Amino acid sequence: MATATVNSMLLSSENPDALAEWYGAVFNAPVYREMSPYAVVDLDGFFVMFDRRDDVTGPNRDGARAILNVEPDDPAAVAARIDELGGTWVSPLENRDGHLFATAQDPDGNWIQLIRLSDEAEAEMGAPTTPFCGIAVRDIEQAASFYREVLGMRVLPTEMGTAWLRIDRRTTVLLYPKPDHVPAAHTVLNLPVTDVEGAVADLAAKGVDFLRYDGFPQDEHGIMRGHGPDIAWFTDPSGNVVSVLAAGPPPQ
Repeated sequence: MATATVNSMLLSSENPDALAEWYGAVFNAPVYREMSPYAVVDLDGFFVMFDRRDDVTGPNRDGARAILNVEPDDPAAVAARIDELGGTWVSPLENRDGHLFATAQDPDGNWIQLIRLSDEAEAEMGAPTTPFCGIAVRDIEQAASFYREVLGMRVLPTEMGTAWLRIDRRTTVLLYPKPDHVPAAHTVLNLPVTDVEGAVADLAAKGVDFLRYDGFPQDEHGIMRGHGPDIAWFTDPSGNVVSVLAAGPPPQ
């Protein structure tokens, strides 16, 4: 069993702030500057840190030696942002037997590989190797449609009539059918977001109704502020309570 976890990498640059902003723009990810002395980009729980070193000058002339593999939700959108920022392609985005791959250079010449495996390949990998929880739903197809189409998550059906809900690369939840399901009164799934008001507006535009609780100081959008992180609640088609709440800074 492995006894270590890789959770970050350090990129050295003559202009680390500009490089951090490029990564933030390309991957639509927050850039944190509170973790002095580095700027940090949070890629779904993997932290890319940017440092200035006196012994690092000029572009990386051997980008193939160490390649950062990134699995974006939408590789085409990431590729478009790289194009908009004048990025250089080692290998443009292409479909290889249902999988999407591309390799680009960042402004310092470091190589980044974009990878998006097909849902079928993801499902064949089987159960996650990290702890996970299960959420009961009345109708698996209805639930899968909601989490996929409304919340934008990957839903991977299994041969057992269940489905893996890939919330992000760190978190997987098992959806399982229970026709007589009675939803809990408490929140079963919390989704941290960088912009609660924007997330609420996006979901409301998709037809999501937000819950109001008696005695809770919620605004006209259903957002409660000033009592911990900003938060709003809604339900999935089976009545399970889900929240979007303000994400905190990455761990220091």
